[in-house]
Amino acid sequence: MIQPQAGTKSQTMAKPKIISKSNTPRIGIVGLGPVGMILAVHLQEAGCEVAICDNDKIKVNLIRKEGVRLEGVIQKQCFFKNIFTSIGEMKEFQPGIFVISLKTYQTQSVLPELAELQNESTTFISAQNGIDVEHILAGAFGESKTLRLVINFAGNPLAPNTVKVTFFNPPNYLASVDDSRTGVAEALTARLNQVDLHTEVITSFELLHRSWEKTILNASLSALCGIGRLTMREAMQMPNTIEIIEQVIGEAVEVAAAEKIHFEDDFIRKCLRYLRKAGDHFPSLAVDLINHRPTEIDFFNGKIVEYGRKHYIRTSLNLAFTNMVRAMTHKSLAASIAEDASLVKLQGNGSGFQKKVRVSGPCFLGIDLGSAYTKFTVIDSAENIIYQSAHRTLNRERIAMSHVTQAIREEFDIAYSCATGYGRKSFSDTDIVKTEIYSAAKGVSKYFSGAKTILDIGGEDIKTIHCDERDQVENFYLNDKCAAGTGSFLVEVAERADIPIGEMSNLASKSSFGKELNSFCTVFAKTEIMKWLFEGVPVEDTAKGIYLSIANRVAKMRLAPGVPVFMIGGVIAHHPYLKTILEERLKNPIQIIEKPQHVVSFGAAVLAREHYLNQGLKVEAEMETVTMPG
Repeated sequence: MIQPQAGTKSQTMAKPKIISKSNTPRIGIVGLGPVGMILAVHLQEAGCEVAICDNDKIKVNLIRKEGVRLEGVIQKQCFFKNIFTSIGEMKEFQPGIFVISLKTYQTQSVLPELAELQNESTTFISAQNGIDVEHILAGAFGESKTLRLVINFAGNPLAPNTVKVTFFNPPNYLASVDDSRTGVAEALTARLNQVDLHTEVITSFELLHRSWEKTILNASLSALCGIGRLTMREAMQMPNTIEIIEQVIGEAVEVAAAEKIHFEDDFIRKCLRYLRKAGDHFPSLAVDLINHRPTEIDFFNGKIVEYGRKHYIRTSLNLAFTNMVRAMTHKSLAASIAEDASLVKLQGNGSGFQKKVRVSGPCFLGIDLGSAYTKFTVIDSAENIIYQSAHRTLNRERIAMSHVTQAIREEFDIAYSCATGYGRKSFSDTDIVKTEIYSAAKGVSKYFSGAKTILDIGGEDIKTIHCDERDQVENFYLNDKCAAGTGSFLVEVAERADIPIGEMSNLASKSSFGKELNSFCTVFAKTEIMKWLFEGVPVEDTAKGIYLSIANRVAKMRLAPGVPVFMIGGVIAHHPYLKTILEERLKNPIQIIEKPQHVVSFGAAVLAREHYLNQGLKVEAEMETVTMPG
């Protein structure tokens, strides 16, 4: 985060206090970095009932004893009654609002636990930096339940419970992502303004402008400081680096203009004037890079590059910084996995707030190289899952996949490995290769034994797999002729219909529409969608119509009668209402396997273990044959 040295008015140190009022907002803050602690203090001072949550037990214990201290341009101290080390522990507190102040790369891991505690009235606020960061929460819980806070303050940790607030350039900006919960934003803003954390409510359209403006400032210095090991003041004192910074901003402004986000003519000059006031310290992304931790580069310079490609605009400097940070991160990935996984067996629900115990003995790796994502699963000798991750599948990221594999091998005692999936034949870093058909069957059979049908809707194909009573694959069918009804079909058609992909399942569930798309071809389906739009078909009905067309496509495939049906794959993981439509269409109950996106990589890991054990038995048998007398 860009942190100018200049501060606003200093505030007198307040006496420690616990504030609890009835009939007030109940707010759960997830993540106690500088942003989370600054917000927690002010929200509690404003009369909200606040619960704070962080998995750092040292920090939590210190806060219990001494409270949270803010020093620097804001000086306050506050004690809290509700302090937790996991999101699940907040169940009895029942927050009506969750403020997510984690790093963007940590957010995905907490979504399952947050989902367990939500209801129709729950509001989620992204208090994070970057472009499109609110889409992570909106994709999981819906745009109608998501707010975004554009933060114009920052701080550095002085102690686990103490933040030096380095600057606050008011106001902050708060917006409902689709303007449906502006009332919630107004109520919170009123409270924050009462305690001098000046915040303004803005519309969803202005949110784009403010979030791009803030991100351009962050992207101008963060990567440069991390790669060059420069403080912000040092970077702004060197003419050569100032020229680079100006060009980075210029590229971003051109891309923003293509997105219909326009800045004033002297915007670049104002940015440079603002940055010249920066303090003699590192921005947070640079601190993460220097300390071999994951960074938020994909939501800073990476997003500028992504939108530039959308409009065929060259963003050479932003691309260079993005790829250099990624390369440095991948190089030290072993260190980051050691920090996050620490050769541990994960216990709990995989939320990222987990108890850890050391793993001993051989481990087994399964890699599912899908068309959209590559999934990694590591199991121990008892077939317990001890590590899982997913990364986008891109040709230019093949080296990155090798880095991930190498890092996993360095951190776990991988005795044997298996590759499966769409790209298995082009990946040579595993001991064996198996088809996703057998990997899927093996994975599902570890959860449910016996005759069954497995329905796998992936990024580029749909598979139905029939297993007999012995869990063996009897036969299978797939629509490998085109991508109709697959994940890529969903994404492209939803984009043409202007339906947020994260909101699609929720929208379709509200519709009683019974019409489906006539064409399975993605090109013709897009044309048909355009006709629906011109006819004024509501967005809820359009969403359901798309799902109905997929269900009809699946129904034309061969499904074994009288046996249970299990669904796996990335599509059902993000489109749960599709299950309801399929059950109605197929007139058959369907079960979704836990973590459906990782079932195939889990099956591959199980196959790796079985192959390893069979090799051992074969060696023993050969040794017995050799040692038998004459």
